[in-house]
This record gives sequence, C-alpha cells and structure tokens, in this order.
Amino acid sequence: MSTAVDSPSATSLFSPRWRNLTIGSIGLCFMMAFEAMGVAAGMPAVAKSLDGMNLYALAFASTMAGSLLAMVWSGLDCDRNGPFPSMAGGLLLFAAGLLLAGLAKSMHVLIFGRIVQGLGIGALGVALYVAAARALQSALLPRLFAMFSSAWVVPALIGPAISGYVVEVLGWRWLFLGTFLLLLPAAALILPSLHRASEDPAERKARKPESILIWALLAASSCVVLSVSGIAGSWAHLTVVITLAVLLTSADRLLPIGTLRLAPGLPTVIALRGLYASAFFLCEAFVPLWLHLERGWSIGTAGFALTGGALSWSAGSHLQSRITDEARRRAWLSYGGLLLCAGIIVSGLTVMKLFPDWVLLIGWSISGLGAGLSLPMLGVLTLTLSPREQQGTYSSALQLSAAMCTSAALAGGGVLFSSLQGQSPLLAYISVFVLAFLLASLAHICVPRAFSRPAG
Repeated sequence: MSTAVDSPSATSLFSPRWRNLTIGSIGLCFMMAFEAMGVAAGMPAVAKSLDGMNLYALAFASTMAGSLLAMVWSGLDCDRNGPFPSMAGGLLLFAAGLLLAGLAKSMHVLIFGRIVQGLGIGALGVALYVAAARALQSALLPRLFAMFSSAWVVPALIGPAISGYVVEVLGWRWLFLGTFLLLLPAAALILPSLHRASEDPAERKARKPESILIWALLAASSCVVLSVSGIAGSWAHLTVVITLAVLLTSADRLLPIGTLRLAPGLPTVIALRGLYASAFFLCEAFVPLWLHLERGWSIGTAGFALTGGALSWSAGSHLQSRITDEARRRAWLSYGGLLLCAGIIVSGLTVMKLFPDWVLLIGWSISGLGAGLSLPMLGVLTLTLSPREQQGTYSSALQLSAAMCTSAALAGGGVLFSSLQGQSPLLAYISVFVLAFLLASLAHICVPRAFSRPAG
C-alpha cells in the first residue's frame, strides 16, 4: 500500500478508498474491548467452573504478558514488512486463543489460551496504528482514533450485562466462542485492504536486534509478577521493589533512547503516554473500591463512576478529532492534562470528605475527559513524528510505555495502599490519589518538551 496522499476530495473515513479498512479496524477494536470487558465480568464463573480460583489473577496477567511480547515483535515486523503480516498473524493468534479458552477443560489450558490471545492483541494493536498511518491522510487520524475510543466505550457500558446474560443462558464458553465468530467478519474486511501493503526495500534502515525480544520477555514477566504480587504475603513489598527495578531496566532497553529522561521530541511523547495512562488507570482501580467499601455503595452503583469516565473519555476523544489547527492541538493536549489533574484533585478531595460522595462521579468524569483529549493526540503525534520506516517501532513503544507504566503504578499504588490501610484507610486512599496526581502533573509539565526539537 502506498503512502496516502492528501487529496482534498478524500475527507471521510468512509470514502470507498478506505471504507473497509475503517470498518474493519473499528470492528477489531470493538471485539478486543468486548472480550476484555466481558471476560473480566465473567471470569469468576469461568474460574469456578474449572476449579481454578487459585489461578484467577494469572488468567488476566497472562494476557498482558503475551501482549507485551507481541507488541515488540509486531513493531519490528511492521517496520520490515508493513502491517499486513502482523495484522494477519495477530488475527490468527487472537482467534486461536479464543478457541483454546472457549474449549478449555482445565484452568491451565484456559490460561494458555489467554496467553495466545494476548499475543494476538499485542500484534493487532501495533498493526492497527501502522496500517492507519500508512493508508490514511494525516488529517483523518484524529477521527479514526476517536472512533477507536468509541469502540471501547460501548463494550464498557454493555459488556458486563451481556456477559452476565451469556454466562447464565449459553454458558461461559460462549464469552470466547461468540467473540471468535464475530471476529471473522472484521478480518474479512480488513485483511484484503492491507494485502498489498509492503515496504520498499530501499527504505529499510537499521533495525533493533532480535535480542530485544529477551528484554520484552523480562518486561512481560515483570508485569505478571507485579500483577500477582499480592499473594506473596510478607514478601510482597520486596517482590514489588525488585520487580520494578527489573521492569525499569527492561523499559530502558525497549523504549526509544531518552524516553526515561523525557528527552525532547518523540521520547517525551512516548513517556507522556505512559504517565497519563498510569495516572488515569491507577485512580480508576480505586474509585469503585472506595465507593463500595468505605461509603457503602452497591457494586453496580459504584460502577456509575467508571461509566461516567468512559463516556467523557469518548467525548474528549471526539472533541480532539475536530481540532484541525496544529497550534490548537498542541494547546488542547496541555488542556487535557490539566483536566486530568483537576479531575484527580476533585476525586481526592471527595475521598477526604470535603465534598459529598456524588461529586466523585463528576471528578472522575473530568478525568475521563482529560484522558480522552490527551491520549489520542499522543497517538496521532507519534505517527506524525515517526519516520515511515520506524512507525512500527514507535507505535510499539507507545503501547509498551502505557502497559509498563500502568503496571508499575498499580504495583506502587498497591504497596502504598496495603501499607497504610491497617493504620488509616483514609490515608491509604489519599496516598493513591496523590501518586496519580504526581504522575499526571509531571506529564503536564513536560508537554512542551514533546514539541521541542532534540539538541543537535
């Protein structure tokens, strides 16, 4: 597929030229989101049926591990061969993982299926970014990313309810097998549109060595350990500290040079994705917990806070898609960070009982709006600044940064929370919000560095 030209006539994502790619890409995002939300809600029934409650956390951590590995591999492959091989391989792995999980007779087989699903999801995430960059006009990328956000919001709203119905009426296996059947039409739309995607050998430049996959394996293993560190008992804190050190070392090898020190340009863009994502998802994990355990809200009612955040995220994403002037986009990237910080502050003050409980729903919606504005802009900025022959590498780094930073933040927040909860539950919750605020504030302060040119 040749690089898209900016012809003024092709102004819609649904123009015949790339209609199938658009619909197929959105469909894939929807499938991955629905699988994630539906399985999260239905996993208790799965673990109970397979007598695998002791492996419950691993059923989620294993998918993350597979995803991290595939992100690195897909980034390398997309730069060498274009997005088609990674897209096809990702679809095949995701489908195979769904079948393995859906037909599993034991929890061990299900976890293996979840690893295979993660491999497919990681490959698809990177390939979707590269396919969009190679096929679409740059002006259409914000609109596509807004569509991606919406594709995640709908499953967040209806996924748990549908998964409950499916488990009760058809059985938990159809959480996986049903997604497999829905995956086929999306694949039929997107693969033919990418079949001719290839890279001119003359464009190929030096690649990262294959040994980078060893560091990806270390990072994936670290994220798994962090996810299940709660079962380490008295060794949990030491386990988290050591694992975070390994993860930091792996990140230094996997991410672009200068990312950890927020070097100007693309390294800062990659770092901002991780900082913003970790701040948002760290708070998200504790918002319903506080409402349910400390304020007595039902689980369903407490979930309204997350629903408000998801809806405002989608609204923010669509708002950024309508900003076409580059100077205004830069300004709104900064505004998005401010909104995320403001939402965390409002939520934290509510936890401190300075506001009524229902104000937390407003605060978290403000945070969602900020994240919805900022994160898609960072995706667009990454593809815009990346050399064509390295779009896979940088797309992979963008998603790796979010995954590793979020794992680290959740582990760090968990250590703070568990250390303080016995003495003061209020202080335990506040510490989590303070950590999230510090992460979001650091990101906001560093936004100008994303638009600075590296020295020399």
